[in-house]
Amino acid sequence: MEAIFSKTKEKMEKCLNSLERDYKAVRAGRANPAILDRVTVDYYGTPTPINQMAAISVPEPRMLMIQPWDASTLKEIEKAINTAEIGINPSNDGKAIRLVFPPLTEERRKELVKDIAKRAEEAKVAIRNVRRDAMDDLKKLKKNNEITEDDQKTGEKKLQDITDSYVKEAEEMEKKKEQEILSI
Repeated sequence: MEAIFSKTKEKMEKCLNSLERDYKAVRAGRANPAILDRVTVDYYGTPTPINQMAAISVPEPRMLMIQPWDASTLKEIEKAINTAEIGINPSNDGKAIRLVFPPLTEERRKELVKDIAKRAEEAKVAIRNVRRDAMDDLKKLKKNNEITEDDQKTGEKKLQDITDSYVKEAEEMEKKKEQEILSI
């Protein structure tokens, strides 16, 4: 039965990690290098993440600066950023690329908050699906007479407690990200 609990916690942790990765990619009006995590550049025929071929810095709160280690890749990096559709036009000065983040409008903030709420809800649904699968595992153990009915009830209560704590954590992540977006 403990194996079920540890497997359940592991899967729920993955749900929260996925939510956190999604939230990092949400543009909150301030410069965040994580927005470039999914952008790859065709570097000698190999798709390469920008952070493996350039130094990414935040010289100002609303600006990212990308300085490639190989100056000849500047055009490719700029092209990759344009095709990634992250909503920011890069400016190239021949040595570095600057991404200037425009301030968010009230309307855009509300859209982002809705998107954040939707992603949090998806994470909570995923967490509940993990709980359902674990409950099914407990029922199978009971059916095969490997545990008693009391053990099953105790296990179901423990699974519910685990689920509640992970759902609460997802809600806290949502509130924190919402605060970040609305406070700019």
